Amino acid sequence: MIDHRRLGRELGLFTSDPLAGAGLPLWLPAGAAARHAVEEYVRDLERRSGHQHVLTPPLGKRELFELSGHLGYFADDMFPPMRLSADDEFVLRPALCPHHALVYRSRGRSWRDLPLRVAELGGMYRAERSGVLGGLSRVRAISLNDGHNFCSLEQVGEEVAEVLRLIREAHAALGVRPAGFRLSLRGPGEKYVGDDAQWARAEELLRAALDGMPYAEGPGEAAFYGPKIDIQVVDAAGRESTLSTVQLDFDKPERFDLSYVDSGGARRRPVMVHRSLVGSMERLFAYLIEVHEGAFPAWYAPVQVVVLPVDAGQDGAADGFAAAARAAGLRVEVDRAGSLGARVRDAARARVPYAAVVGPREAAAGRISLRLRDGRVLEPMPAAEALTLIGKVVGARAVGLLPPA
Repeated sequence: MIDHRRLGRELGLFTSDPLAGAGLPLWLPAGAAARHAVEEYVRDLERRSGHQHVLTPPLGKRELFELSGHLGYFADDMFPPMRLSADDEFVLRPALCPHHALVYRSRGRSWRDLPLRVAELGGMYRAERSGVLGGLSRVRAISLNDGHNFCSLEQVGEEVAEVLRLIREAHAALGVRPAGFRLSLRGPGEKYVGDDAQWARAEELLRAALDGMPYAEGPGEAAFYGPKIDIQVVDAAGRESTLSTVQLDFDKPERFDLSYVDSGGARRRPVMVHRSLVGSMERLFAYLIEVHEGAFPAWYAPVQVVVLPVDAGQDGAADGFAAAARAAGLRVEVDRAGSLGARVRDAARARVPYAAVVGPREAAAGRISLRLRDGRVLEPMPAAEALTLIGKVVGARAVGLLPPA
């Protein structure tokens, strides 16, 4: 069976160590390179859609999480407070939304500021039991692609629709295959905040956003502060989990006394739309490693090109091509150790998208012979043409290995 933990070890993507602790994976250079490429893409996608990025600390005073409701409704999943003095306790945050609420209220807001889209790739922490931890899919230190859109009630429909569009765009680029939509609703019990009218309005708005799309309902699966749309994926073992989400929250604007001045001069509460386009980097890569069997699309492959001189006589040409590839922004290595056949097989086992072979004839003519990860071999071409081909695939963030038609 395909298992991201085994592939992660074989491809040198991540590791774990008892000294670091369970549920605290260490990203190795190859995994970090792939993750950084995805992070840069997501930030660019958010920036182009009008999000403003912020940086907030991964912990806060106990009072912050009392105000947000997390200590009252989520304490079992949080790490214990750290006491520095009798009146100074800090908590590792289980979510980013309290800090983003503070960002919103850092100054006065008017209707002209809305929607205000705040985004961050930030750390948060969950005190998961050791028995449920595994690889990247269930961890204690979480790097979340998170965002909060503050808007008027009238803007909620458009904001949710835009978030769903961005999720579809990100999934297509990453090669994510969604398994379906889930509308997570309030269930019986007292673990929810807010009044019935707020919940009914929030559920109505999310149902409207899903109009025309098939979805399943999940009573009792809502967040404690509001209903949500979850985009599900299925791993290699057939287990379903949530990757991306969009949630409505009428509660935190009330708790944090968030407001804006409308066009008539009246003070009104914004709605807080929680959204994550691709979820946490850990769960995302657990899924991506398995769905691609370690053969990531070229744009976020850890090494995009490996250059293979046939013998020492082509070292200069190989180094020159590698330098040009780096200057073009590609991640490239030169492999000289062993026979050419063995090095080609090593590149394929490492899931490198392109092997650039340089033999005596190629070196003399300034050409490159490209071998694709899937076994195809292209006719020798000028080095600049080979870089253009690879650059087009990477620039288009294509899933295939040849430029889109």
